[in-house]
Amino acid sequence: MEGEKQPAPYEGLFADGHLVLWTLCSVLLPVFITFWCSLQRSRRQLHRRDIFRKSKHGWRDTDLFSHPTYCCVCAQHILQGAFCDCCGLRVDEGCLKKADKRFHCKEIMLKNDSKALDAMHHHWIRGNVPLCSYCVVCKQQCGSQPKLCDYRCIWCQKTVHDECMKNSLKNEQCDFGEFKNLIIPPSYLTAINQMRKDKKTDYAVLASKLGKQWTPLIILANSRSGTNMGEGLLGEFRILLSPVQVFDVTKTPPVKALQLCTLLPCYSARVLVCGGDGTVGWVLDAVDEMKIKGQEKYIPQVAVLPLGTGNDLSNTLGWGTGYAGEIPVAQVLRNVMEADGVKLDRWKVQVTNKGYYNLRKLKEFTMNNYFSVGPDALMALNFHAHREKAPSLFSSRILNKAVYLFYGTKDCLVQECKDLNKKVELELDGERVELPNLEGIIVLNIGYWGGGCRLWEGMGDETYPLARHDDGLLEVVGVYGSFHCAQIQVKLANPFRIGQAHTVRLILKCSMMPMQVDGEPWAQGPCTVTITHKTHALMLYFSGEQTDDDISSTSDPEDTKETDSGLCQQSSSQI
Repeated sequence: MEGEKQPAPYEGLFADGHLVLWTLCSVLLPVFITFWCSLQRSRRQLHRRDIFRKSKHGWRDTDLFSHPTYCCVCAQHILQGAFCDCCGLRVDEGCLKKADKRFHCKEIMLKNDSKALDAMHHHWIRGNVPLCSYCVVCKQQCGSQPKLCDYRCIWCQKTVHDECMKNSLKNEQCDFGEFKNLIIPPSYLTAINQMRKDKKTDYAVLASKLGKQWTPLIILANSRSGTNMGEGLLGEFRILLSPVQVFDVTKTPPVKALQLCTLLPCYSARVLVCGGDGTVGWVLDAVDEMKIKGQEKYIPQVAVLPLGTGNDLSNTLGWGTGYAGEIPVAQVLRNVMEADGVKLDRWKVQVTNKGYYNLRKLKEFTMNNYFSVGPDALMALNFHAHREKAPSLFSSRILNKAVYLFYGTKDCLVQECKDLNKKVELELDGERVELPNLEGIIVLNIGYWGGGCRLWEGMGDETYPLARHDDGLLEVVGVYGSFHCAQIQVKLANPFRIGQAHTVRLILKCSMMPMQVDGEPWAQGPCTVTITHKTHALMLYFSGEQTDDDISSTSDPEDTKETDSGLCQQSSSQI
């Protein structure tokens, strides 16, 4: 119609401009806010890392504390923040710098060199005391109020109420509590440092002041073993012991960590290895290097806290098939204190490739558990190949065993190792052994194989010499395939027992076969494998983890330990 007004062109452009502007704001504003928050977060992380690096505390940050926690500086309830895995301080992120200046962490060495070995006072930290802890004065429960309250000594772990704390208690000397026989006190290292300056090495005089029962413990944990529990265990051990005696072997190799034994009295040190059988072998290799250096009198006894997948060696020594936090770390230390010393045979495995004399290549391994050629080595080889490609997918013990089951089922159909008896020659103590139609040969040093199966004793009423890990003998058995291995593990079949020997020689005449030593597999061509005795390792045997099936085949020579094993297991479960 003629009377209607047409909108001006610039008004439409103005409206479109508003629409474009609001669209840009709605898109760019969240991006800007996200970028700004990310920048602030990175700045806070850099600031926090700078404090962590310069601090004497062992700070670690967490997004959520596992139980009600209060900041040691502002006394406010916090859900996230940082905590020291040496002294147990817990603080909010904003109070981190103040806490670092106000509170001291556990001392490795005392500043005053003139202090005696028994002149150390309690080191009290207020708040966040452990659950179910009791006051040393009134014997009532501590930490029950919803606020920052009560005190805990970071050395002896004693707790006391605010109202029960007296001046006399503040100045009382600390006796290092339940684990005083395992702790290396700061005053001892201070005295050692002074003796080294004076060029004296009679450390036994200092140790005599700490008592005859003092057997200091060194913790060697692999933070990458099993389900990655090692990192958390390191902090829990630093809380109960001294930080100087707790090592992460991924950062400090066992060869360097074990040099601490040379500062301790002769034949007194103990080592707890937290990891799988591979980590234990790594530590025992470091112990052998101490022998080469002429440090035999400082060699420690070795206990195991199993974190790996197989853990057959720890199972043989009574430490169980795997640790998943089912018992407190304090109970682990008690078990180490109660353990008895035993010997473990270690064997030298020499693999010589076939060829002209001057072109032969010699590979040498050290065996603690077993050597095998055949289907179980093939499963281990396939498993390791896929774990190298995607290590993050193999962090669960159950998943790892499921992968082994998959490759075992696959080999049942393919049978890559069939007709092994036609490809190898076997000699036991120099005598040739005729083999049936086998697919695998396993040479055993310990009682357990394949994640908890007693391979040599087997099942049924057949009588065989008991397998021991300290008699200088190897047990040699054969398997008929992957399905036969599975039957053995569920106790539906027995292996083919070939015999026992002090020396085993295996000649692979042709073809390429999978082999493994203590779970480390490789593909091997024609060669000669010779297994001879190398040395003994000093281990710790814990009878409390022994089961009824193991009583008849235990390697402990004392009959009393065999009869008392069930009682020990019952008491440890009650604790």
